[in-house]
Amino acid sequence: MKRFRITSATNVVLILLCLMYFITYLDRVNVSTAAVGFGKEFDLSKTQIGLVFSAFAYPYLIFQIIGGWVSDRFGARRTLIVCGVIWAVATILTGMAGGLFSLLLARVLLGLGEGATFPAATSAMSRWVAKENRGFAQGITHAAARIGNAVAPGVIVLVMTTYGWRESFYICGAISLVWVFLWSLTFTERPQDHPRITQEELAVLPAATTGKKPAVPWKPLFKRMAPVTIVYFCYGWTLWLFLSWIPQYFLHSHNLDLKKSAIFASGVFFAGVVGDTLGGIITDKLLKRTGNLKLARSWMVSVCMLLTLLSLLPIMFTHDLNISVLCLTAGFFFAELTIGPMWAIPMDIAPAYSGTASGMMNTGSALAAIISPVLSGYLIDRYGNWELPFVGSMILMGLGVVLAFRMQPESKFELSPEQKG
Repeated sequence: MKRFRITSATNVVLILLCLMYFITYLDRVNVSTAAVGFGKEFDLSKTQIGLVFSAFAYPYLIFQIIGGWVSDRFGARRTLIVCGVIWAVATILTGMAGGLFSLLLARVLLGLGEGATFPAATSAMSRWVAKENRGFAQGITHAAARIGNAVAPGVIVLVMTTYGWRESFYICGAISLVWVFLWSLTFTERPQDHPRITQEELAVLPAATTGKKPAVPWKPLFKRMAPVTIVYFCYGWTLWLFLSWIPQYFLHSHNLDLKKSAIFASGVFFAGVVGDTLGGIITDKLLKRTGNLKLARSWMVSVCMLLTLLSLLPIMFTHDLNISVLCLTAGFFFAELTIGPMWAIPMDIAPAYSGTASGMMNTGSALAAIISPVLSGYLIDRYGNWELPFVGSMILMGLGVVLAFRMQPESKFELSPEQKG
Protein backbone atom coordinates (compact mmCIF):
# COMPACT_ATOMS: atom_id res chain seq x y z
CA MET A 1 0.00 0.00 0.00
CA LYS A 2 1.36 3.41 -1.01
CA ARG A 3 2.29 5.53 1.99
CA PHE A 4 1.03 9.12 2.03
CA ARG A 5 3.52 11.75 3.21
CA ILE A 6 2.37 15.34 3.47
CA THR A 7 6.02 16.48 3.44
CA SER A 8 6.84 14.71 0.16
CA ALA A 9 8.14 16.98 -2.60
CA THR A 10 5.00 16.66 -4.73
CA ASN A 11 2.70 17.41 -1.81
CA VAL A 12 4.75 20.41 -0.70
CA VAL A 13 4.49 21.85 -4.22
CA LEU A 14 0.73 21.28 -4.22
CA ILE A 15 0.42 22.93 -0.77
CA LEU A 16 2.39 25.96 -1.99
CA LEU A 17 0.08 26.24 -5.01
CA CYS A 18 -2.94 26.00 -2.68
CA LEU A 19 -1.49 28.85 -0.61
CA MET A 20 -0.98 30.90 -3.76
CA TYR A 21 -4.58 30.39 -4.87
CA PHE A 22 -5.76 31.34 -1.37
CA ILE A 23 -3.66 34.52 -1.27
CA THR A 24 -4.47 35.68 -4.81
CA TYR A 25 -8.19 35.44 -4.14
CA LEU A 26 -7.83 37.09 -0.75
CA ASP A 27 -6.02 39.94 -2.53
CA ARG A 28 -8.59 40.26 -5.31
CA VAL A 29 -11.85 39.95 -3.33
CA ASN A 30 -10.88 41.90 -0.20
CA VAL A 31 -11.94 44.97 -2.20
CA SER A 32 -15.57 43.77 -2.17
CA THR A 33 -15.78 44.06 1.60
CA ALA A 34 -13.47 47.08 1.88
CA ALA A 35 -15.75 48.91 -0.59
CA VAL A 36 -17.95 49.79 2.39
CA GLY A 37 -15.03 51.86 3.69
CA PHE A 38 -13.52 53.43 0.56
CA GLY A 39 -16.91 53.82 -1.14
CA LYS A 40 -18.08 56.06 1.69
CA GLU A 41 -14.75 57.90 2.04
CA PHE A 42 -14.52 58.67 -1.69
CA ASP A 43 -18.33 59.09 -2.19
CA LEU A 44 -18.55 56.48 -4.96
CA SER A 45 -21.74 55.26 -6.67
CA LYS A 46 -22.47 51.53 -7.13
CA THR A 47 -21.47 51.85 -10.79
CA GLN A 48 -18.14 53.44 -9.82
CA ILE A 49 -17.55 50.70 -7.23
CA GLY A 50 -18.31 48.18 -9.97
CA LEU A 51 -15.59 49.83 -12.10
CA VAL A 52 -13.13 49.39 -9.23
CA PHE A 53 -14.11 45.71 -9.02
CA SER A 54 -13.68 45.17 -12.76
CA ALA A 55 -10.49 47.25 -13.29
CA PHE A 56 -8.50 44.23 -12.13
CA ALA A 57 -9.88 42.17 -15.01
CA TYR A 58 -8.60 44.19 -17.99
CA PRO A 59 -4.90 43.29 -17.67
CA TYR A 60 -5.95 39.97 -16.14
CA LEU A 61 -7.69 39.15 -19.43
CA ILE A 62 -4.74 40.24 -21.57
CA PHE A 63 -2.12 38.40 -19.55
CA GLN A 64 -3.96 35.07 -19.40
CA ILE A 65 -2.62 33.90 -22.75
CA ILE A 66 0.62 35.88 -22.54
CA GLY A 67 1.24 34.55 -19.03
CA GLY A 68 0.43 31.00 -20.10
CA TRP A 69 2.92 31.25 -22.96
CA VAL A 70 5.57 32.81 -20.69
CA SER A 71 5.17 30.02 -18.12
CA ASP A 72 5.40 27.35 -20.84
CA ARG A 73 8.45 29.08 -22.33
CA PHE A 74 10.37 30.28 -19.27
CA GLY A 75 8.96 28.16 -16.46
CA ALA A 76 6.47 28.49 -13.64
CA ARG A 77 9.12 29.28 -11.03
CA ARG A 78 10.34 32.56 -12.52
CA THR A 79 6.88 33.52 -13.76
CA LEU A 80 5.28 33.22 -10.33
CA ILE A 81 8.13 35.00 -8.53
CA VAL A 82 7.77 38.05 -10.76
CA CYS A 83 3.97 37.92 -10.66
CA GLY A 84 3.95 37.55 -6.87
CA VAL A 85 6.04 40.66 -6.32
CA ILE A 86 3.79 42.67 -8.66
CA TRP A 87 0.49 41.61 -7.07
CA ALA A 88 1.89 42.16 -3.55
CA VAL A 89 2.96 45.72 -4.40
CA ALA A 90 -0.40 46.37 -6.10
CA THR A 91 -2.27 45.23 -2.98
CA ILE A 92 -0.24 47.58 -0.79
CA LEU A 93 -0.82 50.46 -3.23
CA THR A 94 -4.58 49.85 -3.04
CA GLY A 95 -4.39 50.70 0.64
CA MET A 96 -2.55 53.92 -0.23
CA ALA A 97 -5.20 55.09 -2.75
CA GLY A 98 -6.45 58.67 -2.49
CA GLY A 99 -9.50 58.43 -4.72
CA LEU A 100 -11.20 56.64 -7.61
CA PHE A 101 -8.36 57.12 -10.11
CA SER A 102 -5.62 55.74 -7.84
CA LEU A 103 -7.88 52.87 -6.82
CA LEU A 104 -8.37 51.97 -10.48
CA LEU A 105 -4.62 52.13 -11.17
CA ALA A 106 -3.81 49.86 -8.22
CA ARG A 107 -6.44 47.33 -9.30
CA VAL A 108 -5.09 47.36 -12.87
CA LEU A 109 -1.62 46.59 -11.51
CA LEU A 110 -3.10 43.76 -9.44
CA GLY A 111 -4.63 42.25 -12.58
CA LEU A 112 -1.26 42.53 -14.32
CA GLY A 113 0.41 40.62 -11.48
CA GLU A 114 -2.24 37.93 -11.14
CA GLY A 115 -2.91 37.45 -14.86
CA ALA A 116 -0.36 34.68 -15.34
CA THR A 117 -0.78 32.94 -11.99
CA PHE A 118 -3.34 30.23 -12.77
CA PRO A 119 -1.92 29.33 -16.22
CA ALA A 120 1.57 29.17 -14.65
CA ALA A 121 0.23 26.95 -11.86
CA THR A 122 -1.40 24.66 -14.44
CA SER A 123 1.88 24.49 -16.34
CA ALA A 124 3.59 23.42 -13.10
CA MET A 125 0.88 20.84 -12.36
CA SER A 126 1.29 19.28 -15.80
CA ARG A 127 4.75 18.15 -14.64
CA TRP A 128 4.20 17.76 -10.89
CA VAL A 129 0.81 15.97 -10.79
CA ALA A 130 0.01 12.47 -12.05
CA LYS A 131 -2.51 12.37 -14.91
CA GLU A 132 -5.15 10.53 -12.88
CA ASN A 133 -5.00 13.18 -10.15
CA ARG A 134 -5.38 16.28 -12.32
CA GLY A 135 -8.99 16.91 -11.37
CA PHE A 136 -8.20 16.63 -7.67
CA ALA A 137 -5.19 18.96 -7.94
CA GLN A 138 -7.23 21.61 -9.76
CA GLY A 139 -10.14 21.13 -7.39
CA ILE A 140 -8.11 21.41 -4.18
CA THR A 141 -6.16 24.47 -5.36
CA HIS A 142 -9.36 26.25 -6.37
CA ALA A 143 -10.91 25.17 -3.07
CA ALA A 144 -8.08 27.07 -1.41
CA ALA A 145 -9.05 30.08 -3.55
CA ARG A 146 -12.62 29.80 -2.29
CA ILE A 147 -11.33 29.66 1.28
CA GLY A 148 -9.79 33.02 0.42
CA ASN A 149 -13.25 34.17 -0.71
CA ALA A 150 -14.86 32.83 2.44
CA VAL A 151 -12.26 34.17 4.85
CA ALA A 152 -11.97 37.60 3.24
CA PRO A 153 -15.28 39.16 4.39
CA GLY A 154 -14.83 38.24 8.06
CA VAL A 155 -11.11 39.00 8.22
CA ILE A 156 -11.39 42.28 6.32
CA VAL A 157 -14.31 43.41 8.49
CA LEU A 158 -12.28 42.56 11.61
CA VAL A 159 -9.27 44.55 10.39
CA MET A 160 -11.47 47.41 9.15
CA THR A 161 -13.34 47.78 12.43
CA THR A 162 -10.10 47.58 14.43
CA TYR A 163 -7.70 49.61 12.28
CA GLY A 164 -9.31 50.76 9.02
CA TRP A 165 -9.89 49.65 5.42
CA ARG A 166 -6.39 50.67 4.28
CA GLU A 167 -4.64 48.42 6.79
CA SER A 168 -6.49 45.38 5.41
CA PHE A 169 -4.61 45.81 2.11
CA TYR A 170 -1.25 46.32 3.80
CA ILE A 171 -1.62 43.03 5.68
CA CYS A 172 -2.67 41.11 2.54
CA GLY A 173 0.30 42.54 0.62
CA ALA A 174 2.76 41.43 3.32
CA ILE A 175 1.32 37.88 3.26
CA SER A 176 1.86 37.81 -0.52
CA LEU A 177 5.54 38.71 -0.18
CA VAL A 178 6.06 35.87 2.33
CA TRP A 179 4.61 33.39 -0.20
CA VAL A 180 6.98 34.63 -2.94
CA PHE A 181 9.93 33.96 -0.65
CA LEU A 182 8.75 30.39 0.14
CA TRP A 183 8.10 29.61 -3.54
CA SER A 184 11.55 30.80 -4.61
CA LEU A 185 13.17 28.57 -1.99
CA THR A 186 11.14 25.42 -2.64
CA PHE A 187 10.03 24.96 -6.26
CA THR A 188 12.09 23.48 -9.08
CA GLU A 189 10.90 23.52 -12.67
CA ARG A 190 11.53 19.83 -13.25
CA PRO A 191 10.55 17.33 -10.53
CA GLN A 192 13.70 15.29 -11.09
CA ASP A 193 15.80 18.32 -10.10
CA HIS A 194 14.17 18.64 -6.69
CA PRO A 195 16.60 17.58 -3.92
CA ARG A 196 13.86 15.76 -1.95
CA ILE A 197 12.02 14.00 -4.80
CA THR A 198 11.82 10.20 -4.53
CA GLN A 199 11.87 7.57 -7.26
CA GLU A 200 8.42 6.47 -6.09
CA GLU A 201 7.08 9.94 -6.81
CA LEU A 202 8.86 10.24 -10.16
CA ALA A 203 7.45 6.89 -11.28
CA VAL A 204 3.85 8.21 -11.34
CA LEU A 205 4.58 11.68 -12.75
CA PRO A 206 4.47 12.47 -16.48
CA ALA A 207 7.64 11.57 -18.33
CA ALA A 208 10.24 14.32 -18.38
CA THR A 209 10.56 16.15 -21.68
CA THR A 210 13.92 16.88 -23.19
CA GLY A 211 15.15 19.11 -25.95
CA LYS A 212 13.73 22.38 -27.26
CA LYS A 213 10.18 23.22 -26.30
CA PRO A 214 7.81 23.16 -29.29
CA ALA A 215 6.54 26.46 -30.65
CA VAL A 216 2.91 27.17 -29.81
CA PRO A 217 0.57 26.52 -32.79
CA TRP A 218 -1.51 29.59 -31.97
CA LYS A 219 -4.32 29.47 -34.53
CA PRO A 220 -5.13 25.73 -34.27
CA LEU A 221 -4.91 25.86 -30.48
CA PHE A 222 -7.19 28.92 -30.31
CA LYS A 223 -9.75 27.12 -32.45
CA ARG A 224 -9.54 23.96 -30.35
CA MET A 225 -9.92 25.82 -27.04
CA ALA A 226 -12.69 28.20 -28.19
CA PRO A 227 -15.64 26.07 -26.93
CA VAL A 228 -13.90 25.59 -23.57
CA THR A 229 -13.33 29.35 -23.29
CA ILE A 230 -17.01 30.12 -23.99
CA VAL A 231 -18.21 27.64 -21.37
CA TYR A 232 -15.79 29.13 -18.87
CA PHE A 233 -17.16 32.60 -19.66
CA CYS A 234 -20.62 31.33 -18.73
CA TYR A 235 -19.26 30.06 -15.41
CA GLY A 236 -17.13 33.17 -14.85
CA TRP A 237 -20.13 35.49 -15.10
CA THR A 238 -21.67 33.91 -12.02
CA LEU A 239 -18.33 33.67 -10.23
CA TRP A 240 -17.59 37.39 -10.54
CA LEU A 241 -21.14 38.38 -9.70
CA PHE A 242 -20.78 36.46 -6.45
CA LEU A 243 -17.26 37.63 -5.63
CA SER A 244 -18.04 41.28 -6.34
CA TRP A 245 -21.51 41.80 -4.91
CA ILE A 246 -22.50 39.05 -2.45
CA PRO A 247 -21.06 40.85 0.62
CA GLN A 248 -23.03 44.00 -0.25
CA TYR A 249 -26.08 42.00 -1.35
CA PHE A 250 -26.73 40.87 2.21
CA LEU A 251 -25.81 44.30 3.56
CA HIS A 252 -28.23 46.26 1.37
CA SER A 253 -30.85 43.89 -0.05
CA HIS A 254 -31.65 42.37 3.35
CA ASN A 255 -30.61 45.38 5.48
CA LEU A 256 -28.13 43.46 7.64
CA ASP A 257 -25.29 45.09 9.53
CA LEU A 258 -21.69 44.76 8.32
CA LYS A 259 -20.75 41.83 10.57
CA LYS A 260 -23.86 39.76 9.82
CA SER A 261 -23.54 40.36 6.07
CA ALA A 262 -19.90 39.19 6.26
CA ILE A 263 -20.98 36.00 8.07
CA PHE A 264 -23.63 35.19 5.44
CA ALA A 265 -21.22 35.98 2.58
CA SER A 266 -18.57 33.73 4.13
CA GLY A 267 -21.13 30.93 4.41
CA VAL A 268 -21.91 31.17 0.70
CA PHE A 269 -18.22 31.15 -0.21
CA PHE A 270 -17.48 28.17 2.05
CA ALA A 271 -19.96 26.20 -0.05
CA GLY A 272 -17.57 26.87 -2.93
CA VAL A 273 -14.71 25.35 -0.94
CA VAL A 274 -16.68 22.12 -0.62
CA GLY A 275 -17.76 22.27 -4.26
CA ASP A 276 -14.23 22.72 -5.58
CA THR A 277 -12.87 19.87 -3.48
CA LEU A 278 -15.68 17.44 -4.32
CA GLY A 279 -15.64 18.42 -7.99
CA GLY A 280 -12.00 17.43 -8.34
CA ILE A 281 -12.54 14.14 -6.50
CA ILE A 282 -15.68 13.24 -8.46
CA THR A 283 -14.23 13.95 -11.90
CA ASP A 284 -11.13 11.83 -11.16
CA LYS A 285 -13.22 8.96 -9.77
CA LEU A 286 -15.51 9.06 -12.81
CA LEU A 287 -12.48 8.95 -15.09
CA LYS A 288 -10.87 6.05 -13.20
CA ARG A 289 -14.11 4.07 -13.09
CA THR A 290 -15.26 4.62 -16.69
CA GLY A 291 -12.17 5.72 -18.61
CA ASN A 292 -14.53 8.17 -20.33
CA LEU A 293 -13.20 11.75 -20.44
CA LYS A 294 -16.41 13.08 -21.98
CA LEU A 295 -18.45 11.74 -19.08
CA ALA A 296 -15.96 12.82 -16.41
CA ARG A 297 -15.54 16.33 -17.82
CA SER A 298 -18.27 17.50 -20.26
CA TRP A 299 -21.23 15.66 -18.75
CA MET A 300 -20.27 16.65 -15.24
CA VAL A 301 -19.91 20.34 -16.17
CA SER A 302 -23.26 20.33 -17.98
CA VAL A 303 -25.16 18.74 -15.09
CA CYS A 304 -23.60 21.08 -12.52
CA MET A 305 -24.45 24.16 -14.56
CA LEU A 306 -28.05 23.02 -14.80
CA LEU A 307 -28.19 22.55 -11.03
CA THR A 308 -26.73 26.03 -10.56
CA LEU A 309 -29.48 27.54 -12.71
CA LEU A 310 -32.21 25.69 -10.79
CA SER A 311 -30.71 26.71 -7.45
CA LEU A 312 -30.75 30.43 -8.27
CA LEU A 313 -34.26 30.49 -9.74
CA PRO A 314 -36.25 30.82 -6.45
CA ILE A 315 -34.61 34.13 -5.45
CA MET A 316 -36.45 35.80 -8.31
CA PHE A 317 -39.81 35.01 -6.70
CA THR A 318 -39.23 35.62 -3.00
CA HIS A 319 -37.26 38.00 -0.81
CA ASP A 320 -36.96 35.79 2.26
CA LEU A 321 -33.47 35.90 3.83
CA ASN A 322 -33.33 32.17 4.60
CA ILE A 323 -34.37 31.21 1.08
CA SER A 324 -31.85 33.65 -0.39
CA VAL A 325 -29.05 32.16 1.71
CA LEU A 326 -29.99 28.59 0.74
CA CYS A 327 -30.32 29.41 -2.97
CA LEU A 328 -27.07 31.36 -3.20
CA THR A 329 -25.18 28.73 -1.20
CA ALA A 330 -26.48 25.89 -3.38
CA GLY A 331 -25.89 27.88 -6.56
CA PHE A 332 -22.27 28.63 -5.68
CA PHE A 333 -21.69 25.03 -4.58
CA PHE A 334 -22.88 23.58 -7.89
CA ALA A 335 -21.06 26.24 -9.93
CA GLU A 336 -17.81 25.36 -8.16
CA LEU A 337 -18.28 21.64 -8.78
CA THR A 338 -17.35 22.45 -12.39
CA ILE A 339 -13.87 23.74 -11.51
CA GLY A 340 -12.07 20.38 -11.19
CA PRO A 341 -13.18 19.09 -14.59
CA MET A 342 -12.85 22.49 -16.32
CA TRP A 343 -9.25 23.11 -15.28
CA ALA A 344 -8.27 19.51 -16.02
CA ILE A 345 -9.50 19.90 -19.61
CA PRO A 346 -6.56 22.05 -20.90
CA MET A 347 -4.17 19.37 -19.60
CA ASP A 348 -6.32 16.66 -21.22
CA ILE A 349 -6.53 18.44 -24.56
CA ALA A 350 -3.05 19.97 -24.90
CA PRO A 351 -0.59 18.68 -22.27
CA ALA A 352 2.40 20.07 -24.19
CA TYR A 353 0.89 23.56 -24.11
CA SER A 354 -1.09 23.36 -20.86
CA GLY A 355 -0.09 26.81 -19.61
CA THR A 356 -1.09 28.50 -22.85
CA ALA A 357 -4.27 26.41 -23.24
CA SER A 358 -5.42 27.12 -19.69
CA GLY A 359 -4.67 30.81 -20.24
CA MET A 360 -6.91 30.74 -23.31
CA MET A 361 -9.67 29.11 -21.28
CA ASN A 362 -9.35 31.59 -18.41
CA THR A 363 -9.77 34.55 -20.76
CA GLY A 364 -13.44 33.57 -20.67
CA SER A 365 -13.63 34.15 -16.93
CA ALA A 366 -11.47 37.28 -17.20
CA LEU A 367 -13.82 38.78 -19.81
CA ALA A 368 -16.76 38.00 -17.55
CA ALA A 369 -14.90 39.73 -14.71
CA ILE A 370 -14.80 42.91 -16.79
CA ILE A 371 -18.48 42.95 -17.73
CA SER A 372 -20.33 41.25 -14.88
CA PRO A 373 -19.48 43.54 -11.91
CA VAL A 374 -20.07 46.77 -13.84
CA LEU A 375 -23.31 45.65 -15.49
CA SER A 376 -24.54 44.33 -12.15
CA GLY A 377 -23.70 47.63 -10.45
CA TYR A 378 -25.52 49.53 -13.20
CA LEU A 379 -28.65 47.37 -12.86
CA ILE A 380 -28.65 47.89 -9.09
CA ASP A 381 -28.24 51.67 -9.51
CA ARG A 382 -30.86 51.85 -12.27
CA TYR A 383 -33.58 49.63 -10.84
CA GLY A 384 -32.71 49.31 -7.14
CA ASN A 385 -33.18 45.54 -7.47
CA TRP A 386 -30.39 43.37 -6.03
CA GLU A 387 -31.83 40.14 -7.46
CA LEU A 388 -31.94 41.35 -11.09
CA PRO A 389 -28.23 40.65 -11.86
CA PHE A 390 -28.82 36.94 -11.21
CA VAL A 391 -31.01 36.74 -14.32
CA GLY A 392 -27.87 37.00 -16.45
CA SER A 393 -26.26 34.21 -14.47
CA MET A 394 -29.19 31.88 -15.08
CA ILE A 395 -29.28 32.62 -18.82
CA LEU A 396 -25.55 31.98 -19.24
CA MET A 397 -25.64 28.83 -17.12
CA GLY A 398 -28.37 27.53 -19.44
CA LEU A 399 -26.13 28.27 -22.42
CA GLY A 400 -23.24 26.47 -20.71
CA VAL A 401 -25.36 23.37 -20.19
CA VAL A 402 -25.59 22.96 -23.97
CA LEU A 403 -22.13 24.16 -24.99
CA ALA A 404 -20.30 21.92 -22.51
CA PHE A 405 -20.63 19.05 -24.98
CA ARG A 406 -18.63 20.99 -27.59
CA MET A 407 -15.47 20.96 -25.43
CA GLN A 408 -14.52 17.36 -26.39
CA PRO A 409 -11.79 16.68 -23.81
CA GLU A 410 -11.56 13.12 -25.12
CA SER A 411 -10.07 14.46 -28.38
CA LYS A 412 -6.41 15.30 -27.77
CA PHE A 413 -5.02 18.30 -29.63
CA GLU A 414 -2.68 17.25 -32.41
CA LEU A 415 -1.37 19.11 -35.42
CA SER A 416 -2.28 17.80 -38.84
CA PRO A 417 0.55 17.14 -41.32
CA GLU A 418 -0.40 20.37 -43.14
CA GLN A 419 -0.29 22.37 -39.90
CA LYS A 420 3.09 20.89 -39.02
CA GLY A 421 4.30 22.23 -42.33
